[in-house]
Amino acid sequence: MGTTLLVVSAVVMTVTVVMGLVRAGRHEAQAEKTRLADEAQRHARRSLEAVREMDDREFEEYIAHLCRRDGCTEVKRVGGPGDLGADVIGRLPDGRKIVIQAKHYAKHRTVGSRGIQTFNGTARAEHGADVPVFVASCVFTKPAREFAARQDLKLIDINLLGFWNNGTTLTSFLDLDIRRSGNDRKLHPDHD
Repeated sequence: MGTTLLVVSAVVMTVTVVMGLVRAGRHEAQAEKTRLADEAQRHARRSLEAVREMDDREFEEYIAHLCRRDGCTEVKRVGGPGDLGADVIGRLPDGRKIVIQAKHYAKHRTVGSRGIQTFNGTARAEHGADVPVFVASCVFTKPAREFAARQDLKLIDINLLGFWNNGTTLTSFLDLDIRRSGNDRKLHPDHD
């Protein structure tokens, strides 16, 4: 009986130690996950600062680069005077034609529904877009997001651009409900 009690005590102690180690490992894993998320957010902010310093042409080239990185083909920067709302044109990995309007605005500005309506009038009719995408270095107003949702236009605001920049693929954004993703809160020019 004394041996049985000793074995049971040893098993209980072993289980207690193992459970403590498992809890400590989970705590450490969660702390590491939090640290990595914080680091990714800091990296995104630094990267977006570089985006804010780009000129319009560099911004369009940057968007074209992200498209190529995500497997788009036949990607061309076509922006400039008389571009009829197309700054980048290419093919998604599944072959559909993508037409992108890229607006490089200050972070405290917004893109309103007028800009979205203009793009809507040319993306499909003039450029034959299967997937029209409007990318902005700021946020979209609520009316702009609502109009885009009704017209099946894809919007990528500064917040989604940060995720795209950090490796989220372009195709991940194409099924988002833009009415519920993002916000229309203007950012202060001196703060994030």
